[in-house]
Amino acid sequence: MPVDFTAIDFETANSKSASACSVGLVRVRDGQVVEKDHWLIRPPESVGEFLEWNIKIHGITPDMVEDALTWAEQFDRMRDFIGSDVVVAHNASFDMGVIKGACAEVVLPTPKYKYLCSVQVARKTYQLDSYRLPSAAAAAGFAEFAHHDAMADAEACAAIIMDAALRFEAPSVAALAKATGVKIGTLKAIELKL
Repeated sequence: MPVDFTAIDFETANSKSASACSVGLVRVRDGQVVEKDHWLIRPPESVGEFLEWNIKIHGITPDMVEDALTWAEQFDRMRDFIGSDVVVAHNASFDMGVIKGACAEVVLPTPKYKYLCSVQVARKTYQLDSYRLPSAAAAAGFAEFAHHDAMADAEACAAIIMDAALRFEAPSVAALAKATGVKIGTLKAIELKL
């Protein structure tokens, strides 16, 4: 099905949403992956402590992001990649929270992205014991990937949406949302305390 969207995934240094340390982006056009991008992010010092738990999950260390661009420095690159696409993420509230939190932390305007959660779409598409990304991606035919690598996770998320669009014969992300009964959300800014 000819769905167009951008899948996104973030990894964070700690439990604070503004501590993004990696992003993966996958652009889909006409139901096919046409472009991918991935980079490390140096979190702001105010929220930049790397917790051992997070390092154990994604393998990114403070040394690895020491020379990386900050959120503010890479923000336009992310916005340019996404353009006007609907953004798709697995557990979208987390990834949209990263965008909101990171923008608020460095006082940048939050983009008003439309977004769809692939966990919710997977729940309406597959009968699984778990809807965690590896399980849902496997059901979509995308198995054996490096879970918690932002690029791999974004690709897995894209695979779920592309497969669901085929199963529901949905010609667009909006049509898929309607067919599954999953709401397309709109990212709203966190109120800044200046």
